[in-house]
Amino acid sequence: MLAAGIGARLGITATEHPPKVLLRFGGKSLLQLHIEILKRHGVDELVLGVGYHHQEIEQEIADLGAQDFVRTVFNKDFEEGNIVTLWTLRDELCHGGPALLMDADVLYSEDLIERLVSSRHQNCLLLDRAFDPGDEPVKICVRDGEIVEFRKWLSAEFDFCGESVGFFKLSAEEARKIIVQTELYLDQGRRHEPYEETIRDVMLTSRSGTFAFEDITGMPWIEIDFAADIKRAKTEILPRILTAEHNRRAATMIQRNMEQGETQRI
Repeated sequence: MLAAGIGARLGITATEHPPKVLLRFGGKSLLQLHIEILKRHGVDELVLGVGYHHQEIEQEIADLGAQDFVRTVFNKDFEEGNIVTLWTLRDELCHGGPALLMDADVLYSEDLIERLVSSRHQNCLLLDRAFDPGDEPVKICVRDGEIVEFRKWLSAEFDFCGESVGFFKLSAEEARKIIVQTELYLDQGRRHEPYEETIRDVMLTSRSGTFAFEDITGMPWIEIDFAADIKRAKTEILPRILTAEHNRRAATMIQRNMEQGETQRI
């Protein structure tokens, strides 16, 4: 999980705000919400690439009693591009098994992680068709069912496109390729490139069908980049997440009662 950035676009000085992963919504930090969701979906360990105010993040981990689940890796060059943080996490992505790669600054419904983890695709992105098609969103463009572009700017013919959530499921093989590409970028001095460019390079040179997507249009989520995003997260997205959580729990209870009823009749 990439959590090293300063968050300069929040529009306030660096000393006035915590790391974005420590922003609080509904009384919980984004980090706590990540931990709770990932644990419920079978993730063994959360490794955070940290930098800006990393001591505060480590204190939050201790306060949550999550030291047995969360580990940090420090990026001393956190003021450079997030591609450097991805390189800092290279050993974690190349450990030999499948992995999730995630942006830390996202508030989201648990349904997104369930969709990603349960996808039949080994290498998978999450795509939201309901988005503002401006310059800010990282776009996933699809033609004939295949991803043909993955960038903020559009440069390919496509049938439709959507915004990337910033969550990826990766096989061990493709994760290694991404890290190799990351090293190439750094060797070329491209330390301020967005890390998504390395994923794009691997994706567009892989054989057909290697990378796929799950459509999560309609599910509540938001990336926290600007001060306005914090306000929208609290007033619009969080209520929708809580409603989805309530409905999920109600459905689980109904299913459990039905199963118990079946057992009793047998």
